[in-house]
Amino acid sequence: MADLNFSITMFYLKSHLFYTENMTKIGLFYGPTEGNVEKVAKLIASKIGNVDLVKVKEVDADVFDKYDNIILGISTLGKHTWSSDNEGNDWDQFLPKLNGADLKGKKVAIFGLGDHIAYADFFVDAMGELFEVVKETGATVIGGVSNEGYEYNESRAFVNGKFVGLPIDEDFEDDLTEERVDNWLKIILPEMK
Repeated sequence: MADLNFSITMFYLKSHLFYTENMTKIGLFYGPTEGNVEKVAKLIASKIGNVDLVKVKEVDADVFDKYDNIILGISTLGKHTWSSDNEGNDWDQFLPKLNGADLKGKKVAIFGLGDHIAYADFFVDAMGELFEVVKETGATVIGGVSNEGYEYNESRAFVNGKFVGLPIDEDFEDDLTEERVDNWLKIILPEMK
């Protein structure tokens, strides 16, 4: 019986590579749903373990009150949708709720999805826009990433020599996603204890 318990414990620890028992619960908020952002959000949650996974379209900004550590996931829509009515976008609905929120004392990490081939001039721009809104709330934004290994022309998410969060390209570099997530978690989780 002891061997079985040990095996179960080892499986749990391997599947939750980054979770530590003393870590406070993290709120991971993402949108849109049913696509690559949700896929990456679930990957991150599976690696941390102690996470509430929340669709941003289903909450108000006061939900952040119960978390000291927050991860936000967003995608950059293609240029073809920028001139259209975009009110169905989860973040377009939520960002007005975030304006004026008080997140002082909270740590926020952001990941953003984008397409570095078709939208090289706008790579993960939405992550940069979300960063600007979060900064205004008084939160401490953590998890900046070097642009080494990324190919793109321009990005509003590249500020002061690094990305403001984790850029992911599931369209053309999905083979790099897990390694990038693992490296990013090594940066943010020590700050989220």
